[in-house]
Amino acid sequence: MRIALGISYLGTHYQGWQSQPSGQTVQDKLERALSDFATVPVATLCAGRTDAGVHGLMQVVHFDTELQREPFSWVRGTNRFLPPDIAVQWAQAVPDAFHARASALARRYAYLLLESPVRPSVDAGRVGWSFRPLDGDAMRQAAGRLIGEHDFTSFRASACQALSPVKQLTRIDVTRRGAYWRFDFEASAFLHHMIRNIMGCLVAIGQGLQPPEWIDAVLAARSRDAAAPTFAPDGLYFLGPRYDAHWGLPDRTAAYDALP
Repeated sequence: MRIALGISYLGTHYQGWQSQPSGQTVQDKLERALSDFATVPVATLCAGRTDAGVHGLMQVVHFDTELQREPFSWVRGTNRFLPPDIAVQWAQAVPDAFHARASALARRYAYLLLESPVRPSVDAGRVGWSFRPLDGDAMRQAAGRLIGEHDFTSFRASACQALSPVKQLTRIDVTRRGAYWRFDFEASAFLHHMIRNIMGCLVAIGQGLQPPEWIDAVLAARSRDAAAPTFAPDGLYFLGPRYDAHWGLPDRTAAYDALP
């Protein structure tokens, strides 16, 4: 049978999602915990890989198993073997046709940014930082120019393995609450470092280092050298994938609203 899980994690102390020889990734910790609980090896496939230092509010994975367990048993049993900064939020049996990655219609991320002359302290590792004041209107103007289907080569890491740099970006919302800025992104899929590279450009524009129209030139250049440096991973959160309602997976959108 096929099981889907919803996973949340703080990525600060991990080398990203995808399994590595070091064993210090979120996937490594999850699969070890699942295998310990199931007493047989368990391999997972995820909805979207995250980089080192990036957090996940609702990563979705699936795996196949011959074990018959109630959903709550997969949650409680697996969490017994996980470190405190990784937790299974829900488990559900799904049809064999379900695929955590291929069945996703879109993916959502949020970036949290602290605007302050002093660096973060209690939220270090959980927010990005700008020591210069930011112009929200300028950032929104620039963000709007990225909406739609574009060749995002300028925002793509050199190590990106995507077959095409063309993606459909459907949403970038820029909001502020006190000293904190929140940037919400949604697209069919994202390139490696795409959001962090966009963030580098938006922050440069927000700080007045570039005008909003500069983003057009960056996009048209189709060259990573045309864009700003890659922004820090600290404030980036994978909010999770969107699936068709017929899969019947839990809706955890309330967790997204808990962010500033």
